[in-house]
Amino acid sequence: MNHLNSVLALRLQELQRTTKPFNARGSRVVRCDHCLLPQADCICFAKPEPCAKSAFLFLMYTGECFKPTNTGRLIADVAMDNHAFVWDRTEPAPALLALLADPQYQPVVIFPTQYAEPERCINRPKPTEGKKTLFILLDGTWREAKKMFSKSPYLNQFPVLGIQPTQASNYQLREAAHLHQLCTAEVMIEVLKVDGDERAAQQLSDYFHTFRKHYMAGKPHLNFQQKA
Repeated sequence: MNHLNSVLALRLQELQRTTKPFNARGSRVVRCDHCLLPQADCICFAKPEPCAKSAFLFLMYTGECFKPTNTGRLIADVAMDNHAFVWDRTEPAPALLALLADPQYQPVVIFPTQYAEPERCINRPKPTEGKKTLFILLDGTWREAKKMFSKSPYLNQFPVLGIQPTQASNYQLREAAHLHQLCTAEVMIEVLKVDGDERAAQQLSDYFHTFRKHYMAGKPHLNFQQKA
């Protein structure tokens, strides 16, 4: 069975639709079409065979799928069942709403529980027999993720699972709003552990560390800051 990386598919779809070029820092670098790292630092050799037991839904803020620093696509490589949509406050995609209503899934929103009503908060997923957990990831900056969480009424019916990090993020490729704020892949590693999917958690952890190592190799100024 062919494995679709929905984040990369969404990126291609949005590139075909946009009338403006994506001109973020580093946009002129010649990149691998899959891992989006510079071709000299490509990590496609490390792409794993998907083994995650759960399904994943990425709700991505406008422009997020274009960013080479986005780690959602790493998660999509680890999960056979993955879906991605650009978030829209007023007009969510019909396919998104259909996915959320699909009886084979049991959706769970991944977000800090202090922002949710107590009755929605859970410590671990508890899918009904015959259903697969669908983890919903709000992918963007911290400010954008909070906006998506508070302004997506179609998510209000679903439980919320939050992760309390015990150490600072190792990412360092994007500025975090808080010391202990983790990137999307780091959050999902912890969620997979909580869900008892240790194999997928380790697979994603290894893949993420390879990604970070190769990304940092092409950013000597970041390596300098890390050592300073």
